[in-house]
Amino acid sequence: MSASAFSLSAAIPTEGFEVIRGEPVLGGLRNPDLRHFFCPQCMTWMFTRFLPAFVNVRATMLDDASWFTPFIETWTKAKLPWATTPAVHRYAEFPPMEEYAKLTAEFSQRLSITV
Repeated sequence: MSASAFSLSAAIPTEGFEVIRGEPVLGGLRNPDLRHFFCPQCMTWMFTRFLPAFVNVRATMLDDASWFTPFIETWTKAKLPWATTPAVHRYAEFPPMEEYAKLTAEFSQRLSITV
C-alpha cells in the first residue's frame, strides 16, 4: 500500500489512539477485521484498525518517532533481499496469535513499561 520496501507501523492500544484533526477515509483492502484509513487529500495510508485492542499507526504519522525502532518484522517471505531492519523478531507472515502476549511483554520490558 505504499511505494517503499518497508511499511513501518506501531501497534498502539486503541484506548490511547484518537484522530484529533481531519476525517480519514476508508481505503485499501475491504475486510471488516482490517480497515485501512487514508488522508482524504493525498490518499496516504495513515493507520489500520485491527484486533479490538490495537490501532496500527504508520510511524511517519508520529510527531516524535525518535523512540521508535522496529521490534517485529512480518511478511519476510515477500521482502526484498537487500531490505534489512534492526527488528528483534522476524516472521514469514504474521506471528501466531498465541505468541502476541509473549511478544507484548518482551516489548514492554524493553521499553521499561509495565503492562
